[in-house]
Amino acid sequence: MAEKKTNGTNRVHKGRTTLAYVVLIILSFLCLFFFYVLLVNATRNHFQIQKGFSFVPGKSLVRNLKAVLNDANIPVLSGIKNSLIVSVCTAALSTYFSAMTAYGLYAYDFKLRKPAFLFILLILVMPTQVSALGFVNLITKMDLMDSLVPLFLPSIAAPAVFYFMYSYMQSSLPLELIEAARIDGSGEFHTFNKIVIPIMKPAMAVQAIFAFVQAWNNYFLPGLILSSNEKKTLPILIASLRSADFLKFDMGKVYMLVAIAIVPIIIVYILLSKYIVAGVTLGGVKE
Repeated sequence: MAEKKTNGTNRVHKGRTTLAYVVLIILSFLCLFFFYVLLVNATRNHFQIQKGFSFVPGKSLVRNLKAVLNDANIPVLSGIKNSLIVSVCTAALSTYFSAMTAYGLYAYDFKLRKPAFLFILLILVMPTQVSALGFVNLITKMDLMDSLVPLFLPSIAAPAVFYFMYSYMQSSLPLELIEAARIDGSGEFHTFNKIVIPIMKPAMAVQAIFAFVQAWNNYFLPGLILSSNEKKTLPILIASLRSADFLKFDMGKVYMLVAIAIVPIIIVYILLSKYIVAGVTLGGVKE
């Protein structure tokens, strides 16, 4: 009887494992299929794309790339540079200062601790569109219109990133470790930079990826602030290329520009994803 129960349990386990693999394969296919469609269409010309989808890549890859790079109205290289500046600064500022804010509320006990936490959460639920008009008026008075600074400087205050960091500290950062560092004479900034940051690497890597992708794909605020071609980011350039004159519209160029736009996102994910797994064991302390 015991052997039959064991065999039945093994069959159920194998069945669940097989089902899990099947679901993961289907989800992976659905995710990668659209990337494949994008890459295939980036190698085809406008008329081939109009005929419908094809699994076979075309022969217009070089032509589409030259058409994108040589378009005087679409400064792709400056667009990539601007998007990189905004995205990298946004990821760095939002993760570092949000972790610092979370550390302040987690490691210090003061009277306004709970009200400050609730205030930050209230800002979290406020849509960006609600404050957009006031934000534009503010940066107009500060003479920062058509500048990249307003696109990344406000990321110092990132409520969603703060909440994630605070939750991660509650589960992974023992207060005893901070108290031990203080007893040993470590300053607060030294403790944060040398002890807390290594423990927070997994959380910071995840949020850096999300912040980078969000800033890279952001269209709303750059569309309100930027006006000159030299300052425009890639989403603005893609939209302007998509809304071009119908007679001059080339879908091959659009797909090629979109393909160029997703390359940095993939590179950033590859570079930071290792910290998501490897950083879990850094600084771990069992209570």
